[in-house]
Amino acid sequence: MSVDTAPVGSATPAAASPKVPLRQWLAVIAVATATFAMVTVESLPVGLLTAISGGLGVSEGLAGLTVTLPGLLAAISAPVLPILIRRLDRRLVLLSLLAVMLAATLTSALAPNFGVMLASRVFVGIAIGGFWALAASVAVRLVPERHIPRATSLAFGGATAANVMGAPAATLIGGLTDWRIAFGVVAALGALVAVALYALLPKLPATTIVSPRTLLAQLRNPAVRAAVTATFLLVGAHWAAYTFISPILQQTSGLDATLIGPAQLAFGVAGILGTVVAGSAAARDPRRALIGAGVLLAASLALFPLAGATPAGGLVLLVLWGLAFGGVPVGVQSWIFKAAPEAAEAATALNTSMFNLAIAAGAAVGGVVVSATGTTGVLWIGAAFGAVAGLAVWATGRSLAK
Repeated sequence: MSVDTAPVGSATPAAASPKVPLRQWLAVIAVATATFAMVTVESLPVGLLTAISGGLGVSEGLAGLTVTLPGLLAAISAPVLPILIRRLDRRLVLLSLLAVMLAATLTSALAPNFGVMLASRVFVGIAIGGFWALAASVAVRLVPERHIPRATSLAFGGATAANVMGAPAATLIGGLTDWRIAFGVVAALGALVAVALYALLPKLPATTIVSPRTLLAQLRNPAVRAAVTATFLLVGAHWAAYTFISPILQQTSGLDATLIGPAQLAFGVAGILGTVVAGSAAARDPRRALIGAGVLLAASLALFPLAGATPAGGLVLLVLWGLAFGGVPVGVQSWIFKAAPEAAEAATALNTSMFNLAIAAGAAVGGVVVSATGTTGVLWIGAAFGAVAGLAVWATGRSLAK
């Protein structure tokens, strides 16, 4: 059974014309802004853990569950939700998930105790996983086929921008005022995004339904299997090392602690640029775009202990690292659309689940490696994962060409 994706550009009759109407691009931008809000909500507690733990009377370690729990729930909901929604209009589903996120974030802002806070974060995780499973496939239904890579890069660019601007801005708001106000501000952003999606998205009826058989069938597709594997390895490689970026920059590169924040901003800006560049490259050859991102990521991490031993060298490699990782999501997703056009939603759901699992697994493996060998070890481990991912994509492409 095939997945419920209508032919690209079928959302409106105008999509078939050579020139895409502005309203359709505004709809894509609205989807990107929604991903921006979702990712900001997911990572919001990271910079506010101390304030949250103090305000709710729990340890910082326990407060860390507000970050890890949504990630685990997102990994579960990503493949499950497409099965449950069956033939529901995807526009309605996205709006409903935004409403869940909005209600959960408001509940977080008003939580009288840690139990209520943690319960609200469970619903945040469910909303994030479901939204991510649908967002990319919805975005590409709004434009003609030749604009799919650009629409994909815009959709994922919203997530990258959240890491660069959304989470830091919310942390700043919480630091200047109160952590509850930061949650309230992000909830207000979610409400505005919901209004924009309601006004701009056309009806997006399902054509067929996703079943467990559909999901399992994607794992038998060599290209999809390689793409999902590449996601796990590349995202895991990134988070294994990036979780410890502050000690890496200080201990390996000798960067002053006051410059860590600006350095991370440079990384984020490079990530946005990498998303744009990879989107353009994927329009020509998504497989090569993904291989390029993997090779650059592996090289950046491998060279860090050597060429990154000075502040200047560390910053250059950090920017290259950002460029590489920014290209990973759009490269993988573009290849999935090409490898499984009739089952894009099911394949995307699997990839979204693997993405969230990789974040948790990468951070966990990184912690073990850093404890045993120090920051240099985690850089080498990340480089090895990146190289294996590139080889997997290359080998799969060769086998499919035969």
